Amino acid sequence: MLWTDVIDIAIELYEKHPAKDPKYISFVDLHNLICQLDSFEDDSGRGGEKVLEAIQAAWIEEASE
Repeated sequence: MLWTDVIDIAIELYEKHPAKDPKYISFVDLHNLICQLDSFEDDSGRGGEKVLEAIQAAWIEEASE
């Protein structure tokens, strides 16, 4: 997965960390969780605030379904 795979990342985070509440996760922690995903293959330095916000929002939506 790449940083642009916002929905796929959010789904995998939800599946791997179902007990975490994405509303209360810091961007530093979110960045680290994403980079630790087995299927994540992008440059860790490219994950900026806007993409982290998008991933967090998608994770919140996924968790609320």
